[in-house]
Amino acid sequence: MPRFDPASVTELNRVGLLAELPGETLTKLASRMERQDIEPGQPVVLEGEEGNHFYCVLSGVLAVSNVGGLGPRRVLRPGDYFGEVALAMDVPRTASVTALTAVTVASCDRETFDEFVKPLFVDKH
Repeated sequence: MPRFDPASVTELNRVGLLAELPGETLTKLASRMERQDIEPGQPVVLEGEEGNHFYCVLSGVLAVSNVGGLGPRRVLRPGDYFGEVALAMDVPRTASVTALTAVTVASCDRETFDEFVKPLFVDKH
């Protein structure tokens, strides 16, 4: 089994959404987010599958697509994130995400997402 390689605070701080977190919280989150390298052409998530991880793009470019869609719906770059819809709304993946280049992502499980990230999506008004 590969060694768990946590994301760094510096890497996560580049993700606009997570930059809102206080430093101590971001440090805790970083220690629970696992870095993962993905080869070009490899899918990271597939539309319709159960969503159990939240991802932040650290390097590389990924395409977001839907079944029946014409080409990529959008492109994800470093600082972007995905996987939050399936976790926040408890629904299957709403799109597929595939690496266009060599990619490094950081991901966390549902428990970590619920604790640290989900509150950022709650309306603050």
